[in-house]
Amino acid sequence: MDGTKNFQIQKTGVAQSPAGQGTDREDDNGNVNELALALVKRAIHAALKTLEEAEQPITNIKWITHGEFTAERGRKQIEEFYQDRWVHYTEFIAREDLVHSYHYIYCVRWSIPTAKRPMPQVTASAYFTVKITKNKPPDMPIEVFYIFEGLSLVHRPGMTRFREKWLRDIIEAKNILMESIPF
Repeated sequence: MDGTKNFQIQKTGVAQSPAGQGTDREDDNGNVNELALALVKRAIHAALKTLEEAEQPITNIKWITHGEFTAERGRKQIEEFYQDRWVHYTEFIAREDLVHSYHYIYCVRWSIPTAKRPMPQVTASAYFTVKITKNKPPDMPIEVFYIFEGLSLVHRPGMTRFREKWLRDIIEAKNILMESIPF
């Protein structure tokens, strides 16, 4: 590595002084160390992400077709889609009649009961939309997408991984807000 340091110092035109006396060399060593640390952090992050994706691939279910769809079947399919490790409740909200499609909107609320709080004060919600296109044949699968409360990023099953961390973040933010309000 000393050869590399010397090469970089010579390349930049910094005068070399006797070992231990040159502040330019120490600055260059610090820059090299910072660069190396940043590269190592990125490599570790990429490796962990790859490992996570290998252990937990993006999952999806076989969605029902336009012809098989009812509001109740849509609710059951949404519950089948996500892992039910948390206490949850899925509710049909509304049916919107648009020009070329119907949108069936569902709200899924999750909570984390604990020994201290068996009745949680806050929940995290996701809003699922099932799109039924009026001119598609009955054997075509339905389209599904969802957003989390307070967020605008649209997720599609099979395209993004459903992460419990997002639910935890929403609940944690609400708990912090509740604790900051004086009673």
